[in-house]
Formats: sequence, structure tokens, C-alpha cells
Amino acid sequence: MEEVSMVPHRDAPAAAPPTPPVPLTALLAREELGLRQIAGPDAAGTGAVVHWVHTSEMADPYPYLLGGELLLTAGVHVPATDADAHLDGYVARIVAAGGAALGFGVAPVHDTVPRALADACDRHGLPLLEVPPRTTFSGIARAVWQLMAEARHAELRRVTQAQQGLAAAAARPDPVPALLRQLASRLGGYAALYGPDGNPAQSAGAEPGQEALAGLVRLAGVVNPAGRGAGGGAEGHSPRPAPASATDTVSGTHLAAYALAGAHGLALGVATRQREAGDQALAGVAAVLLSLLTAPHQGAAESARSAALLRLLLGAAPADVAPLLGADRWTVVHARVRHGDRDRAPSTPAALAAALGSTLVDGHVDAGGARDVGGARDAGDAGGAPGVVRLLLPADRAPAPQSGWTLGVSAPAGVAGLAAADAQAGRALRRADAARVALVRHREGGIAGLVAPAEADAHARELLGPLGGSAPLTETLRTWLSLHGSWDRTAAALSVHRNTVRQRITRCATLLDADLDDPDVRMELWFALGRTDPPG
Repeated sequence: MEEVSMVPHRDAPAAAPPTPPVPLTALLAREELGLRQIAGPDAAGTGAVVHWVHTSEMADPYPYLLGGELLLTAGVHVPATDADAHLDGYVARIVAAGGAALGFGVAPVHDTVPRALADACDRHGLPLLEVPPRTTFSGIARAVWQLMAEARHAELRRVTQAQQGLAAAAARPDPVPALLRQLASRLGGYAALYGPDGNPAQSAGAEPGQEALAGLVRLAGVVNPAGRGAGGGAEGHSPRPAPASATDTVSGTHLAAYALAGAHGLALGVATRQREAGDQALAGVAAVLLSLLTAPHQGAAESARSAALLRLLLGAAPADVAPLLGADRWTVVHARVRHGDRDRAPSTPAALAAALGSTLVDGHVDAGGARDVGGARDAGDAGGAPGVVRLLLPADRAPAPQSGWTLGVSAPAGVAGLAAADAQAGRALRRADAARVALVRHREGGIAGLVAPAEADAHARELLGPLGGSAPLTETLRTWLSLHGSWDRTAAALSVHRNTVRQRITRCATLLDADLDDPDVRMELWFALGRTDPPG
């Protein structure tokens, strides 16, 4: 009896999962798997890649595919009669869903790959792999995950090296053209800074074709409508906020444009023939650096401060930039657009910075409220969470609540303590999100001030040692205690299920051999957690 799907069919295949692609040729090269392509277009010639692995014996797997999968099957669904028609429709559905390839196990149901399946894969252009009896489907999945991890590591290494190159370019006497040259070189394409008139003020790299150049001008106008004189909406209506970035593909050239925060009418445009993993992160880093370098109306002191913040952002030692900051003590603010209040929030992080009288460190919020370019941190760095804007202001300026924003504010800190203050602001923002209040300030003092810091640190390490430095356990315990043991609010703050919170807290209680319902135990653990930095 043929299986019947209860899931409605999609009108179009879903996008591939956001995972590093694995070349199908790399999977075929794994000798321990023994995979062999027997039909369909040659993987080496087409550059076929796999984003996912899925095993299914459904007669119609289409509703369950995300796109980009290597679908594995042992052929249980193949009927004894009229197999040719079934297999042709089966392959057609996989192709329609965006499947990358089909792997067919020759055991235990079939001794060989059905000839009709190979013919169907040839007709529909789907790579068909023969999976030998000794190779398990789980072994194939594990190999794909390993290759993805290697690709992710290579991507992060490339982004890190490119950040260093961009930082060095930004520190040169001619920072803007040097940064554009470095970006174009790293991306293997073209980079341009578009002015308010829609024309490239400066550019670097090989120019793409005229259609692609015209596409970049159009995208620059999309992210900066005010720059092209189209910022106003219809009479009686407020203009829609422009997106922080926009992408397109024209004549085989990948195009992207990024608005520069604080630089009215300026946009960064990039064009590449190939889109590599990490390209968006690199362009985002360049956009943040250009925002700092092109911020208008900077006097000598403000320029020096921006340069100092730029160097701090890229990992410079605080002692090296302290003389440029111009203030002894600072407050770090983390901000996020409040859920449901996007229309009332300032349209850009720069507008928020102006309202607070602060300096924007990093963060780029798009029209949907999610962080877009991610500042000068790669995707693996937890220093800035998605959708979070990070700001810095002198300690004598107390930030006030802002309509449409949720704020977490650190305690005042010297330059050497900015990293700890950044962590404090992050924790305060999470508490503000969980409590659904507009602003939460980090508080210290009381009993904690009576213990010598070195002794307090040693006690904290000893008390929390049984947790083994586990970031999920430590942060869950920290958040749970801060929210007075509320399972639901902790789950919301950490974006996990409440059962996950319960499991982690139970694990903490077991490892610590402590009664977490005891107020004295909670107080001591809270004290110890205050002496440790949050994960990331």
C-alpha cells in the first residue's frame, strides 16, 4: 500500500538550509564510504553541493525536503509492479523540491540499483549515488557533518584573516580607498562607495558589466532612498524605513548594497562573480568600518574617538587607545528593538545613538529588527547577539528609556574594564527582555564589595568548578537565578524550551550537590556567578 502524505504540498521548493555547502565530489572522495555515482550529471562538472542529509522511505518525499538534500533510501517504497512510472515520478518530485542528489542503498531490500531509477535520474538531471552494503546511512550523514564543520572552520578562518586586512587598511592614511581595495581583493570582485547622487565616489577592483553597475546603483538607492531624493512617502503617509541591505543577481553577477549608519546618503556596493561563504560577513565588516570613517561633522576630538572605538572593536589593547577616547569612565549600552514596537523605534542604530548622545560601536538593524551585518564580529562570536546594537557613552550621561527599544546598561567602567562592562550590558538586556521592561541597569556592590576580588574569584572558581565550564549550564543557571527561578521567563530569555531549562537546572543541582531551593545556596551561587564572565 502506497504511503499517503498528510502534509500539504508547497507551491515552490523551500530554500536550502543555512549550512555550509559540501561539494558532492568531496563526499564521493571519502574512500571509507565507497560511494559511486552511477547516473545523472557529473558532480565534478556541475559543482553539485549538499546542504543536508535526509533519509526517507516515503513514496513522495517532496513535502519533507528543505532543498539541497542528499536523500538516502533503500527503495522500500518501490512497488513490485509498474516500478518504472513510480520511479520517474519519484525522481521528478525530488528535483522539484530542490534535492541535490539521491543515494540508493543496495541492501537489504534490493541487490542492485533499479535500471529504471538510473534512467529517471539521467532524464531529470539528478545525481544518483550507489551506497554499498557496508556503508550505513548514518555514516554518510556523519561524514557530511564532518565536512560541514571543516568548511565552517575554513570560513571563520578566512573571515578572521580578512578582518585583520580590513583593519590594517582602515588604519592607513587613506583609509577609505585602502579599505575598498582590500575588500575588492578579499572578495575577488568590485567594491564602491556610492554618494548621495547615486554615483560611485570611490571604487576598487575590476568593474562588472554595465547591467551589473546599473544594478548596484539601483540597490544603493534601495538602502538609501534619501540619498537619491526618494526618501519621502506619499502625501499624508510616513515613508517606509529603508532596508539596511539589499541583494540581487544581474547577468550572473552577485550584487549587494549596505547602508552606512550615520553617513546620510552613503552606501557600500559590492559585485562578485561567485558568492563564497563569509562574503556577507566581510562586506558587513567593511560597512561598519566605512560608517565610522565617513561619519559626518567630526571634529578632531570626535575623529580620534571614532578611531579609538574602531581599534577597540577590532581587538586593540585598551591601554593603546585610552588616550584617544577622551573620557576616563564609560557606560556600555546594549539595545534591541522591542518586539511589537518596530514602528515606534528609531529607524537606524545611528538615530538611537543620536537620541542617547552616545557613540555607535556596532550593530545594524534591518526593517525586520534583526541584526544584518553583524559588525566586525564573525558569526561564531557571541559578543554581539543577533539584533543587538552596542553603544558607548561617557559615564556621566545616564541613558534614558527610548520609545520602541529595550536597553541593557552596564556599570561605569574604565577603558580596561570595557570588556566586562560589555558583558554586564548583555546580561542587563537579557533581564530587560525577560521582564519586558524598557531599561535595566547592571547593579553591583553590597556584600560583594566586602570580599577581596582575588578571594572572591577563587571562591567562585571552586564553587562553580563542578559545572566544568559548561556554557549552557552556567548561563542557564545565571539567567534562572536572575529571574527568581521562573522556568517560563528563563526559557524565553534563552530562547529554549522550558523543559530544557528544567533539565539543565536539575543537572546543575546534581553536579553542584546543592539544594537550589535554598535561598542561602542561591545567594552564594549568584555571588559566584557575578565573578565570572558569561559565555562568549
